[in-house]
Order: sequence, then C-alpha cells, then structure tokens
Amino acid sequence: MPASAAAILDHLKVVNAERQRRAADPALNAKVVAVKAFQQRRFSRTYADLLASARYGSASRFFLDELYGPSDFTRRDAQFARTVPALVRLFPEQIVDTVSALAELHASSEVLDTAMGAELQSEQIGGIDYIRAWQRVGRRPERERQIALTLDAAASLDALTRKPLLRNTLRLMRAPARAAGLAELQRFLETGFDTFRAMDGADDFIALVASRERALAALLFAAGTEDSEETDSLHDALGSLP
Repeated sequence: MPASAAAILDHLKVVNAERQRRAADPALNAKVVAVKAFQQRRFSRTYADLLASARYGSASRFFLDELYGPSDFTRRDAQFARTVPALVRLFPEQIVDTVSALAELHASSEVLDTAMGAELQSEQIGGIDYIRAWQRVGRRPERERQIALTLDAAASLDALTRKPLLRNTLRLMRAPARAAGLAELQRFLETGFDTFRAMDGADDFIALVASRERALAALLFAAGTEDSEETDSLHDALGSLP
C-alpha cells in the first residue's frame, strides 16, 4: 500500500476510535457535540469580518462548515476509508497530499474535542467553562499542530488553484469518482478548489487565520480562573468567545 494511502487510513482510524469512545459514553458524546457547536460559534465571531467579505466569505464559510462545525461526518469518513486505494490510484498526487493533510487535521481535531468534552461538567458551555476545559487539557504542542495543519490545508487548497489543469482533471474525475464511491470527496474537493480560486490568492486569508488562531490560543492558555487575580487576561479571553 502506498505511504499516502496508509497515512490517510491511519488518520481515519484515529477519528473512528474517538467516535467509538464517545458512542460508548452518551454523556461524553453530548458534551463533545456541544464543544463543536461552541467552536463553530467562536469561529463565526472571530471571523465575522471575513464571513461578510465578498472576497473571503466563501472560503471562510467552507472552513466553518467543513472543519469547525458539529456536523456528523461519519458517513463521509466511512466512504473515504473504504475507497482510499481508489483515491490514491485515481487522483493526482497533489490532491492526494491535500486529502492526507485534511485527514490529519480531522484526526487532531477529534482527539482534542474529545479531551475537551471529558473536562466539562455538562453540555451547557459558557466562556469560563470552555477556558477551564482548554487549560485542563493543555497539550500546547498539539494545539499548535492543529493550527499549523489548518494553515497547511488552506495553503494546499490554494496551491491547487494555481494549477489550472487540475480543475479540468477534477471535472473529468466526476464519473470515475462516483463509480468508485468517492462522490462526497469529489464534492468536497471541487467546492474547496472553487472557493479558494475565487479569492484570487489566499496569502492574506491564511495570514489572518494564523494570527488570530495563535493569538486566541495564547489568550486561552494565559487566562486566569475566576478565583485568580489575573482578571485582565480572563476578561480578554472571555471577550474573544461567544
């Protein structure tokens, strides 16, 4: 099996293991769903200007819907896992590399979301609850890796748009992809390609995401608790959350 296929499958196994853990614990599952919903609201707040932008709105919405939301991607991921050999065989290497980066981001996010849910007392999440769970989870290197993977995914999608022949290849792949059970992946890639191409360059978008995500992570790690004297840092962190 090609290394790229093995890597994608390994990431999807991590995702599946997290789902199985949560399926065995309905209370944990409910809290993780609440974490994902809270993070989607946070993204909408952090990037309200980009979501309202004619240039960046579609790409921001793509990230919000495909990467940050509480949607259940079980069916999509199962489809990917069944058809990874076909994916590697049928799609160009650049597209396979992009899918691999997205799969790693997906796995990283699922692991951290489960960890966050495990630290919550209930599925009712306020800003202070989120901050406390974030700090109890810790894992600074993993948080930075999650941000780096998000940026890599955006850069990969942007790089694809600089290769016009790839768009034609994607169009030609519709029938083979559907026959191979890759219709959902095909839709995802075409949507990502088209939204990033419409930006006419994603460098500024990626720089803004990098700056804001790293600044927020730093705030959440630095925030004092309710009983702490570090009220300014706590207020700054709360002000960045829904």
